Amino acid sequence: MAALSDSEIDECLAFAHRLADAAAPITLQHFRTRLDVANKLEKGFDPVTLADKGAESAISALIESTYPEHGVHGEEHGKRASANGLTWVIDPIDGTRSFISGSPLWGTLIALSDERGPIIGILDQPFIGERFFGVLNGARRESFYRRGGKTTPMKTRACVGLAEATLSTTTPEMFADAGAFSALQSRVRLTRFGGDCYQYAQVAMGFLDLVVEAGLKPYDIHALIPIIEGAGGIVTTWSGGSPNDGGGIIAAGDKRAHKAALRVIQAADS
Repeated sequence: MAALSDSEIDECLAFAHRLADAAAPITLQHFRTRLDVANKLEKGFDPVTLADKGAESAISALIESTYPEHGVHGEEHGKRASANGLTWVIDPIDGTRSFISGSPLWGTLIALSDERGPIIGILDQPFIGERFFGVLNGARRESFYRRGGKTTPMKTRACVGLAEATLSTTTPEMFADAGAFSALQSRVRLTRFGGDCYQYAQVAMGFLDLVVEAGLKPYDIHALIPIIEGAGGIVTTWSGGSPNDGGGIIAAGDKRAHKAALRVIQAADS
C-alpha cells in the first residue's frame, strides 16, 4: 500500500496516544499489588497477569470500535486480520517479569504497521510518567520523548566503535548460546542488564549505544523500531536483515557501532 499522508499519520498517531491512555489506568491499578501470576509455558516461565490481559482487551476494543477495518496482533489475545493492510501490533506489558517484581522498567508497546513494517510506535510508561513515540513514513522520520506535558525530539548519540559503547540486554539467560553476547560484551566499555523495552528508549535518547537480544516476537519490537530509527538509529536482526518478525535483534544509535557489533556477533555465532 502507498505511504500514508501526513494528515493520516497525525490522525493515527493521535489515536495511538488514546490507546496508551486507555491501557494506563488498567496497568497502574495492578502495579505493585499482590497480583496473581499465571505461567504460559509448561517448561520455563513466561508470566501473564490480569493487567496484561485487561490492558490488551481495552486497546483491542477501542481499535475495533474506531477502526474496524484495521487488524490487531496482540501478545495475549492473538490476531485479527486486517481489511486494509494496516495492523496494530500490541504488547500490553512488555517486561511482565519487571512488572510483577515491582520494577518500573516495563511499558505498553503500541505500533501501527503495514506489510512493510511499523509506521508508528509508542512506548508508554505510565508509572514513571514517560512516553516515547516515533514515526517512519516515507521521508518522515521523527522520534519524541514526553514527560510532564513537555514533548522533546530525541536523537541518538554518536558512537564510532565498540570500545566506547554502552551495551544493554534484559538478561543473558535469553540467549540459547551466550557466546555471541559474551564476545560482544568483552569489547564494549560498559554493559547493563534488566532494561526490557525501556533500554530501547535509552538508545533513542542517546544514553545507550547498543541493545542486543534474542527470541523476540513481532509485538516485542515493532513499536520500538520507529522510536529508535526516527531518532537516527538502526534496528536489524543479527544477520543484518529486517527486524519485523523478531528473533535475534540488535538496535544501535550509530550505524558504525551497529556494523562493528554485527561483525562480532556473526563471527561468534558462526
